[in-house]
Amino acid sequence: MKIKIPNILTIGRIIIVPFFVLSFFMPGIFGDLVPFFLFILASFTDYLDGLLARLYKEESKLGELLDPIADKILVASALILLVMNGIIKNYEVIAAIVILTREILISGLREFLAKRQKANLPVSSLSKFKTFIQMFSIAMLLTGETGNKIINFQDYNAQTIGIILLWIAAFLTLYTGYDYLRKGIDTAITDDERNK
Repeated sequence: MKIKIPNILTIGRIIIVPFFVLSFFMPGIFGDLVPFFLFILASFTDYLDGLLARLYKEESKLGELLDPIADKILVASALILLVMNGIIKNYEVIAAIVILTREILISGLREFLAKRQKANLPVSSLSKFKTFIQMFSIAMLLTGETGNKIINFQDYNAQTIGIILLWIAAFLTLYTGYDYLRKGIDTAITDDERNK
């Protein structure tokens, strides 16, 4: 069986994650920049695999299964490392928990609808924007002190901007998560009433 290019990119994203995690513990500037670049690379493959799948009509069941798993592994690993390292701390941890909770909840909802042979919930434009903001904020936070030296004007450095964007991503996560949940519940209720 020939594996399609979008699926190779998705599998590649999963393979990058352990290297990303290990690089986070590198000393000095390497511990800031190597995980940053690996995260950017993995995030870009997420965009690229979806684009190629649509462009060349290479959407597949394997891609539908692996793509959200790869995304969640990458985001969860990054957020856990940032919390563990104290870059995300105090009340900021709430934003990280909101993002992770939503990802788990929507994954469960998609699986539930798939088992009932209902159409998958389409990804909204706002949800795509949320993902971009989320990835951008995590990337900024991964740069650590090196990022602060590069981006530093008035009271805003890379870490501050990253935290602000993380909160924006968390609020967008709540809104889009509620929207998906409402649509999923409506679909399930409609289906139950039809089967009565």
